[in-house]
Amino acid sequence: MTDTLTPVEGAVVEASDGPQDSPRKLKRSIGVVGGTLLTLSCVTPASTLFVVVPDLFGSLGTATALTIAIGSLLCVAVAFCYSELGTLIPSAGGEYAMVSTLAGRLAGWLVFVLSVLVVMIVPPVIAMGTAGYLAPIVRLDPSLAGAGVMLLATLAGLLDLRANAWITGVFLVLEVIAAAVVAVLGFAHAERGPASLVSMEVAGADGRTDTVTALLIVSGLAIALFVTQGFSTAVYLSEEMEHPRRNVARTVLATLAISAVIILVPVAAITLGASDIGELTGGDISSMVTAWSNSAVGTFVSLCVALAIINAGIVMVIQNSRVLFASARDKAWPEPMNQVLARLGRFGSPWVATLAVGIPGAALCFVNLDTLYGVTGVSVTGMYLLVAVAALLSRRAPHKHTPAWRMPLWPAMPVLLIAVLVYILSQQEASHLLWTGGTTAVATLYWALYLRPRRHTRWLVSIPTDEQAPFRGAGPSSTCGYRRVGATSHDEPAVGGSQNGPSS
Repeated sequence: MTDTLTPVEGAVVEASDGPQDSPRKLKRSIGVVGGTLLTLSCVTPASTLFVVVPDLFGSLGTATALTIAIGSLLCVAVAFCYSELGTLIPSAGGEYAMVSTLAGRLAGWLVFVLSVLVVMIVPPVIAMGTAGYLAPIVRLDPSLAGAGVMLLATLAGLLDLRANAWITGVFLVLEVIAAAVVAVLGFAHAERGPASLVSMEVAGADGRTDTVTALLIVSGLAIALFVTQGFSTAVYLSEEMEHPRRNVARTVLATLAISAVIILVPVAAITLGASDIGELTGGDISSMVTAWSNSAVGTFVSLCVALAIINAGIVMVIQNSRVLFASARDKAWPEPMNQVLARLGRFGSPWVATLAVGIPGAALCFVNLDTLYGVTGVSVTGMYLLVAVAALLSRRAPHKHTPAWRMPLWPAMPVLLIAVLVYILSQQEASHLLWTGGTTAVATLYWALYLRPRRHTRWLVSIPTDEQAPFRGAGPSSTCGYRRVGATSHDEPAVGGSQNGPSS
């Protein structure tokens, strides 16, 4: 159990241009604007609005906007944790690198498993929604359309990250336009006043109206957290950001604020503009848009949503491939697999990891995934919980004086977040908890039988040690390599840079 809560000491820095088995370093090529475009595209406000939110309307009715607003407020605390940990530990490993360094390697491994569960399932689920929004111009099988989107996203993921930032940026503009059209039409055709946003009503059986209880809202918070979950992508991209200790926090917080507005405003407009509670609970947003305008506008919005889903697929493949690349670089698998997955292509992207993410994602489009939204909600909540625990441990030695963005109201913020997330988990369906718990149990078994007995050569989390100058009081940006959590000696000198600057 000490591996769960106690960070492993004895780190060694390895040069990025050293021997073949030393950690590979991704190229820094994007700033705040590019990072925000990519991260916003992973939140995919329009695809979330048209694919995920209708399910919330079905169970929460007029309380949907309130639930998403509460989830967004909780995400502010989560974003604070990500911003501090992402600038303290700017690694492509994202959550697992942060948690491994601060809360122990087993905790980091479990976060990695939860993150993979989320990021491998969500892209094909959303991709299969493409067919419905292409219906105004062409009829496609949802599974075939989803597989096509995943393969297209995989090809785009092989390109240079800067090129992908501009591709996804263009698609993002169309997403925002579609969300704005829905908001304007909904408010222009309002059937009820602002008080309805807190009226807590949902359509029941036989045409009656039921009351949305507080427990239903708490249960819905797991999905509401998932609605804006993509802001964590900034942390995955931190290794490819210029000046990560400054830009990661800016990207995380800006993305959360923008995405919350893009999603919440249309949700409020739909709630006010739906002709009755039955139509709102049905969640057919495309039909509402057509009724408020005409078929041409409805078709335009549907096509924008289809592009948003393709955009989401591209960014999610980019994000997921970085996680898989980082896990191989950090020796999570048998050595032949590590060597293959850590290869970089001519554009600087991890091409094998990209194919390993995209092709299975295309295959998953032919699998029945009805229960996976619930499993994803539980996984996201559990992942946030472990990140909050790591944030609670982030200011003890040796990280107390490391240059990084620091959240306000620490430690109250992570403590409150932990309490709320535990309560949210307690209100989830037993089947969703069992599926997620079974996955983490298998992962723990792999840890116990393979990783832990080889702890000196496996699951050695790589932390970049450069880019420390942008903060006041920091030493010169002289280290340029990786610090590895879990190395065997306390006394080995760092390789790949001087010891003048503080360690991250």
